[in-house]
Amino acid sequence: MSTSTYDPKDVAVIVGGTYLTGFSEDMVEIEKSENNFETKVGAQGDVARTKVNNPLGTIKVTLLPSSPHVAYLDNLANTGRLVPVSVIYSGTPKETTTATEAYVNKPATRTYGNEVADREYEIQCLDLDMK
Repeated sequence: MSTSTYDPKDVAVIVGGTYLTGFSEDMVEIEKSENNFETKVGAQGDVARTKVNNPLGTIKVTLLPSSPHVAYLDNLANTGRLVPVSVIYSGTPKETTTATEAYVNKPATRTYGNEVADREYEIQCLDLDMK
């Protein structure tokens, strides 16, 4: 039996050349917009499989409101600038997610109350590549 240890410090998120810091508990989530393949079954049970070539995906980043990168991501959202994005996990197994063109959908929701509220950013990736 082998045991491995996950360390959140093995995760790096780079947006437009800037390494993000100040993550909340739910640091980052990556999801493709569609399945890689779809299947269709005919009336007589014949099966056809189609490769879906949709390269879109979303990277959701969750920061503490005190993160020095909240203003940076808000600015990217307001300008709509396209930037490269990388999420690298250097633990075991090593995983890399990249997009050469991505944009922040909108500024994070701002919540003020008696507890600190996270700032969530959805980054729309136009050419998501998960390895």
